[in-house]
Amino acid sequence: MIGVVGLGQMGGAMLRRLRAEGQLVLGFDLDPGLREAARQAGAVACASPIGVAAPLVVFSLPHAAAVQAVLAALLPHLPPGAVIADTSTIEPAQARLFADQADAAGVAYLDAPVSGGPAGAASGQLAMMVGGSARALERVRPALLLLAARIMHVGESGAGQVAKLANNLLVATHLAAAAEALRVAARAGVPPEAILPVINAASGRSAATEVNWPRWISSGSFDSGFTAGLMRKDVRLALALAAEVGAELSVCGAAAAVWAESPVADGEEFNRVAAGIFGG
Repeated sequence: MIGVVGLGQMGGAMLRRLRAEGQLVLGFDLDPGLREAARQAGAVACASPIGVAAPLVVFSLPHAAAVQAVLAALLPHLPPGAVIADTSTIEPAQARLFADQADAAGVAYLDAPVSGGPAGAASGQLAMMVGGSARALERVRPALLLLAARIMHVGESGAGQVAKLANNLLVATHLAAAAEALRVAARAGVPPEAILPVINAASGRSAATEVNWPRWISSGSFDSGFTAGLMRKDVRLALALAAEVGAELSVCGAAAAVWAESPVADGEEFNRVAAGIFGG
């Protein structure tokens, strides 16, 4: 039995994946429509966070304040030794605070943010970067492997969030840089469809050129399931972490400014920012 809290694009995809793997799943979201979708997927739709109390509970929430609210309601009702795997992207310091709160309640809290988007969640191909107790991770690893093809224990509480923020800061930077390089090539007479195979066979390749550009930008689909607002949030968290530890960001900081200044609305798909840079 596995609980899932937060049934948006990521959480909903994880819930459906667990159901497809034959798991009994308890789901909660503040949105009644998402609870109904969970019920239709064969999960038990719960009216409050208390209902998802299980030996393993997976969180997929938008920010630390939401995590704190759910923990306050849920912790007193979890069985001793339960594990929370929080796939939300939040501040590392908050993750450490939540781990302390859980420990005081006899529960393990793992900060376990993921990469791979809703498609990765639906296919069980996520990459999960985990901070917290290695022993607690091993107890729930078989269940988490239903969602993630790669589970990497990074270190103590908060380390998973540090890894996720570094990763997404690179994603934002790579996308902006790739868009500019492709714009140069296009204006010199070599369009993306001609130069991308060259870049992807050479040393300039990245996920931005190998995945994002052909799958979501060149195709015009823009349906990754990840919004510009979520990427901006992750970039802001990465900038705050850099300031906290005194790390200068001359290159990534410039890319972060491009994301902040882009006219693409927060609710739009995040690859549209790169498309805007290319067309600018």
